[in-house]
Amino acid sequence: QVQLVESGGGLLQAEASLRLSCAAPGIIFSISTMAWYLHAPGKQRELVAAITYGGTRNYSDSVKDRFTISRDNAKNTVYPQMNSLKPEDTAVYYCAAGSWRTIVVRTNPDYWGQGTQVTVSS
Repeated sequence: QVQLVESGGGLLQAEASLRLSCAAPGIIFSISTMAWYLHAPGKQRELVAAITYGGTRNYSDSVKDRFTISRDNAKNTVYPQMNSLKPEDTAVYYCAAGSWRTIVVRTNPDYWGQGTQVTVSS
């Protein structure tokens, strides 16, 4: 079973910054687009950001001026740098892996992490 291991969630105040991380097995990381989704209470799961192995990125409109996704291919790790956090960013954040098609087009990745809670207070 493929495991994506996330870390870095927590409780923060509005306008704070936070960096999450997600480590994936090398064989998956090297062939995958990596992404982060959020799932807020009462809402549908939403793609936040995605990045291909070569560095092509995709962002949701709600975060594109505040979040930056990056990956360290040597460490098999992907990072979203989240700046200017807002209370509406409060959600469980999930790391995901798959192809560009499954992640960005279908929003149905092949692999998921367990999720990490991010709570932003006003």
